[in-house]
Amino acid sequence: MSDDLQPASSRHLAATPGPAPALDIVILAAGESTRMQSQTPKVLHSLAGRPLIDYSLRLAEALSPNPPVVVVGRNAEALMAQIGPRARYVHQEQRLGTGHAVLQARATLQGLSQTVLVFYADMPLITRESMQALLALHVHNQARGGVLTMLTFTGDNPRGFGRIVRSAAGDVLAIVEEADCTPEQLKIVELNPGLYCYDADWLWRSLDEIRLSPKGEYYLTDLVAIAVNQGRPVSAHQVGDAREMMGINTRVHLAEAEAALRERINRRWMEAGVTMIDPAATYIDDTVEIGRDTLLLPGVHLHGQSRIGEECCIGPDASVIDTVIGRGCRVQRSVLEGSVLEDHVDVGPFAHLRQGAYLATGVHMGNFGEVKNARLGPGVKMGHFSYIGDAAIGQDVNISAGVITCNFDGVRKNQTIVGDHAFIGSDTMLVAPVTVGAGARTGAGSVVTHDVPSGRLAVGVPARLRPDHEPEGS
Repeated sequence: MSDDLQPASSRHLAATPGPAPALDIVILAAGESTRMQSQTPKVLHSLAGRPLIDYSLRLAEALSPNPPVVVVGRNAEALMAQIGPRARYVHQEQRLGTGHAVLQARATLQGLSQTVLVFYADMPLITRESMQALLALHVHNQARGGVLTMLTFTGDNPRGFGRIVRSAAGDVLAIVEEADCTPEQLKIVELNPGLYCYDADWLWRSLDEIRLSPKGEYYLTDLVAIAVNQGRPVSAHQVGDAREMMGINTRVHLAEAEAALRERINRRWMEAGVTMIDPAATYIDDTVEIGRDTLLLPGVHLHGQSRIGEECCIGPDASVIDTVIGRGCRVQRSVLEGSVLEDHVDVGPFAHLRQGAYLATGVHMGNFGEVKNARLGPGVKMGHFSYIGDAAIGQDVNISAGVITCNFDGVRKNQTIVGDHAFIGSDTMLVAPVTVGAGARTGAGSVVTHDVPSGRLAVGVPARLRPDHEPEGS
């Protein structure tokens, strides 16, 4: 492939960093979402709580300190905004094949490193161990004059991958695309997923030797034949788990990868001391952290940046999203979003914690309760069918069944403050802004529109203060 085939618009969108290590990485991410039937770039679709591209970036960061070069295509702005400064970028304006895509990185990387590793951004299940095995084999291959080492796998479902033809000594002789296979070659079960490790100088020279295919594209697979014709041995490391090589082109593939990754994530947490009654019915994002001796019951969904402490019991049927849960908490059949629970908090069943809810140590929140943008102090008991929003509730307050903070006046959200050891009677409406002092009480069914001083009792609609000497109910 000659230099004049490289589009003039191919540009380098980030500066090359300082001293380079022996390894540079190129991530191919110029694909579109045609088969995904989506307006969202394929590698920005979510898998276990992360965009697909994030798995490739984390893998690259684990293998080399040098930021990877990401080859982007049309409509790359969203992808670049997601990645940010974690990578360098080159642009492939025309979709002319994988060889052409790697060519876009030549001006950025040529002369910087000894080795170049190339893989796809839509293969999120590849492990660092497999890549390290590839790199180790490449060092051995270089010692005997090799310039190209690759990953392969065996599988009963070829999914269009090319077949690997090996010599009697085990070297790769050819990659035969499925459409070109003879009946005998179609029986080959060793497949090419398209992950390669190259001698850098050889790669940048040899890209010019790739010839245009009948489909009008330049393919990296042709470099295998070029190396073989030069008498350069091509080695291949066969990955033991074929699921690592799962590429994602459709939403069906995305669901298959989700199931495989969920099994991997759940196993990791069980091996770390987390109990799952039914792992197949337990859904944990790759971004979540869980403490030892926590029990996850069936139907649990843990998402986003959630952190679960030790010795908790979550579920059954609980959704925890971007929430921090302390030690020894119980959450059953509830939804928690953007919230914080300190230690020994009991929530549910059928409770809803919305953004900004903060439950201090020892809080009990009963069934069908809701808390939003409010802090419940230590030891608060919140009865069922209650709503607390935009509030600060003191220590050891009793919030009886049916209590509501009327926090929205049609224009703004107003705050309710309840002091320590107060008692809020059943079906009380606290019309914000309002303060109920420490040790104060409200009678059942009261509508509190004015502040209640500490130690006083307010009852009625609207609520009025009762004389101090007159006992409640007289």
